[in-house]
Amino acid sequence: MRWFALVLLLANAALWLFGDMAVPERVAVVSERQVLPRVADLKTRSVQNGPVKEAGESMPSEQEQAIAPVVVPSAPDPRLHCVRLGWFESAESARSTYRNLGSPGKAYEVREEEREMPPLHWVIVPPQPDDQALELFRDLQRRGIDSYLVTQGENRNAISLGLFESRQAAESVLEEKKRQNLNAILANFPRNQISYALVFEHELTPGSGAVEAVESEYADNFDLVEIRRCEGVATAFENP
Repeated sequence: MRWFALVLLLANAALWLFGDMAVPERVAVVSERQVLPRVADLKTRSVQNGPVKEAGESMPSEQEQAIAPVVVPSAPDPRLHCVRLGWFESAESARSTYRNLGSPGKAYEVREEEREMPPLHWVIVPPQPDDQALELFRDLQRRGIDSYLVTQGENRNAISLGLFESRQAAESVLEEKKRQNLNAILANFPRNQISYALVFEHELTPGSGAVEAVESEYADNFDLVEIRRCEGVATAFENP
């Protein structure tokens, strides 16, 4: 009986030992199904979280982005402009005006110019032979009519009865002389006038509105205002 129990015990031990070696290695069972993420999902999540960095590429830091230089277009440089203002009755009046303007620019010049003015309206008795013109002139002087004898030019031996800026005034005098039995007519009397212009250099920035602003300011005080780029000084300017 004892031998039978011992054999049974040894048999159970052998069975337990050899049975455990014969069973394959235990594999842990995952209770939930695992799915590996796709490459597209990884790229989508990267875009949502920030810029995608390719392999071997370094992304600039926030500090580097903050100190990135900002390119600002440079303003145009001032250019030399020639300003011409008129008109003045004398050269000294032009110089005085330049000083009153604060002596702008680096140099200036006063120019004497002959200007063509609008013609005057001339009431005259047309030219006659020398003896007839002289006789008529003496008769008008005796009668107290204001007149003078033209002694040169294309209207030589004509008798002037008056010069008028207003055509209406000239026509009124013409009608009066005709009532006095004078063969008077109305003609144009050309005239020129010597005036002075002030020219000086001024540095102004084109395209900034500076030229237009200076031109508008001078237009309130001068009949002639010209501002243009200086192409070279033909004559020596005076010092301010």
